[in-house]
Amino acid sequence: MDRVRCAWGDSTPDYARYHDEEWGVPLHGDDALFERLTLEAFQSGLSWLTILRKRPAFRVAFAGFSIDAVAEFTETDRERLLADAGIVRNRAKIDAAVTNARAAQRLPEGLSALLWSFAPQGPRQRPATLAEVPATSPESVAMARELKRRGFAFVGPTTAYALMQATGMVDDHVATCFRALT
Repeated sequence: MDRVRCAWGDSTPDYARYHDEEWGVPLHGDDALFERLTLEAFQSGLSWLTILRKRPAFRVAFAGFSIDAVAEFTETDRERLLADAGIVRNRAKIDAAVTNARAAQRLPEGLSALLWSFAPQGPRQRPATLAEVPATSPESVAMARELKRRGFAFVGPTTAYALMQATGMVDDHVATCFRALT
C-alpha cells in the first residue's frame, strides 16, 4: 500500500520508518524523554538522519539513557564518549547530556511532567505544507527558558520544538499525510 507521508518521511527508508512509527506519537516517561531531549541536542547543527542512524550506538554509550546512570558519569566516561566513533563526539553536547541528567534528577515533578506541561492545549491548525511547520512556538520558547532556569544546557527554543514534535506534544503531520488522517 502506498502511503502519502510528510515529504521528509519519504526521503529515506530510515526516515519513513521513523515517520510512520515514532514521530508525533505521544511519549511519556522520564528516561524516554531524556533520550529524546539528549538526541535533539546532539542533532543541533546536523541532520536528524545522522542521529537516527547513530541512535543504537548512543543508547549503548549513554547507558540506555537512564537519567540516574548518566548523572553518575565521570571524566573517564567523558573521555570514553569523546573517543566513541559510533556517536557524535562533541564535548559541549556530551557535557550537556550529563548536566541535563543531573538537572533532571532534581525535578520534583519529574522530567516527563515538566516537559508535557508545555504541550499546547486545545485545537491547532494542521499545517497544509512543510513550509507552514514552524521551527519554534511560544510553548517551545517557554519550555527552553524553564529548562535553562532549572539548570539544563543545550536546549533552545528550536530544540525544544523539535522535541515537542518528535514526542507528540504537537502534531505537525501535514494535512495530506496518512498519519494526520488516523
